[in-house]
Amino acid sequence: MSALEEAQIPVREGDVLAGKFRVEKVLGAGGMGVVVSARHVELRQRVALKFLLPAALGSREHTERFLREAQAVVRLKSENVAKVLDIGRLDDGAPYIVMEYLDGSDLSHYLAKQGPLPVEEAVGYVLQACEALAEAHALGIIHRDMKPQNLFLTRRPDGRAQVKVLDFGISKTISATSQAPLSLTRTSTIIGSPLYMSPEQMRSGKSATERSDIWSLGVIMYELLTGRVPFMAETMPDLCFKVAQDVIIPPVDLRADIPVELSDVILRCLERDVEKRMANVAELAVALEPFVPETERGAASRVSTVLQVHTRRSAVTARVPAITVKPVVVGAATGSSAWGTTQSSPGARGRKLAIIGAGVAAAAVAILLTVVAVRGSGATEQRSPAASAVASALPPPVVSSVATQAATQAATVAATVAATVAPVDSVAPTPSLLVSPSSTKPRVAIAPTAPPKSTAKPAPSGPPRAWE
Repeated sequence: MSALEEAQIPVREGDVLAGKFRVEKVLGAGGMGVVVSARHVELRQRVALKFLLPAALGSREHTERFLREAQAVVRLKSENVAKVLDIGRLDDGAPYIVMEYLDGSDLSHYLAKQGPLPVEEAVGYVLQACEALAEAHALGIIHRDMKPQNLFLTRRPDGRAQVKVLDFGISKTISATSQAPLSLTRTSTIIGSPLYMSPEQMRSGKSATERSDIWSLGVIMYELLTGRVPFMAETMPDLCFKVAQDVIIPPVDLRADIPVELSDVILRCLERDVEKRMANVAELAVALEPFVPETERGAASRVSTVLQVHTRRSAVTARVPAITVKPVVVGAATGSSAWGTTQSSPGARGRKLAIIGAGVAAAAVAILLTVVAVRGSGATEQRSPAASAVASALPPPVVSSVATQAATQAATVAATVAATVAPVDSVAPTPSLLVSPSSTKPRVAIAPTAPPKSTAKPAPSGPPRAWE
C-alpha cells in the first residue's frame, strides 16, 4: 500500500471506535473503501470494519451505495455470504460497517499463487457462489460486481473450503479514458468491474439482471480454469468493442483436460444474447454439478429449493388490490343518456339508473374475470393494470380455479341483470362488450344494442332515487 493510500485511511491502528472496537491492522483498500481488522474490547471477538475513503465520502451516491450493502446483506441468511453484524458512524459522521472476520484470501490472490485450478475445485467454488446468489436473486438483489476479488476463500470448522461472497451494494468503477490496467478499480460512472461485466451492463448499470451475474460467473470460471479472462484490453472503449465483437476462444482450446461439456456450459454463460444464457443460477448449478465429486453434490438441489421457496412466499404474500366500481348517473332529467334519448316517469327513471349502474358493474366484473381467465389459459395479450395485478398475484393453480369460476359468475350476473331489465319499459339498452380488432392493444368498449321489446306495464311513478 502506498503512502498516499495510507494517508487516506480514516482510522489508525489502536483507535477505539464507538467505544468498543479497537483497530488492529489494515486488511485491504480499493478505489472507494478500506477494510481493517478490529477486536471487540469486551467480547474479544475479532471483526472486520469497512469504511469509505475520504474521496468517496464526498459523493452522496457512494455513501448511499455503501449503506445499501449493509441493508442488502442483513437480509441474506446463506452461509456463503459474509455476514454484517452492525453499522455505525465515526465522530466525523463517516459510516462504517461491522462484518464477520474471515481467515483466508480472495480467489484473485489464490489464483495468482496457485495458477489455474483443478476442474473439480474451480467448479465447486462457483457452485458455492451460486448458492449465495440464489437467495439474493430471489430477494431481488443483483450483485453487479461478481469477480474473483469478491469471492473469499476460507475454511469451515471441519476444514473444508468455503467461499463467501463479498461486497453486495458497492460497485467498483473505472474511467472510460483510463490507460491503467483494467483489473484495478477506479471511481467513475460505470457500475461494476469491466473485465467481468456483461454487455448489457456495459451499456447501462440499470440494465443488469440475474443473467448479468451469470455472465460474470462464466468469466470467473473461465479465469479459474485457464488463468486468463476471455477479453483483455488496456482501455474501456477497446474492451467494450471486444466484448461486443470478438469471438470467444473455448476454454477447452486453452486447456485440454477441461471437459467439452463444461466448456460449453461456460460459453453459454457468455452468450451476448441475454435470452440464450441460463435463465437463473439454479439452471447453471444443475449444469455444473456433474463436474464435482458425488460426495460434494447437492448444491443444485439447494439452489433450486431456495428459489422455489422464495417464489412461493412471494405468491402467498402478494396483495390483490381492491377494485371499486362506482356507478355514475347517466343522463339528465329529460331522460337523455349515453345510449340515446328516452322518455319515462321519474320512478321508472330512478329504477332505470339503478339497473344501468348494475349492468355497468356486471360488465366491468365480467371483463376483469375474463382477463384473469385468459391468463390462466396461457394467453399473452395485454391486460389492464388492475387485471394484471390480480392475475399476477395468483399462483397458476389458483388462476385456473378462478378462470373456471369466472365464466359461471359472469353468466349469473348477466342473467340477473337481464331478468331485471326485461320488465322495465323505455330504459337504456343493455350494454354489450366490443373488442376492437383494429388496434394492436386490445381495447374494451361499451357498445349499445337495440332495446328489448317489452309488453310489461310501466313501473309506478315515484320520486327519483339518489345515487352516491
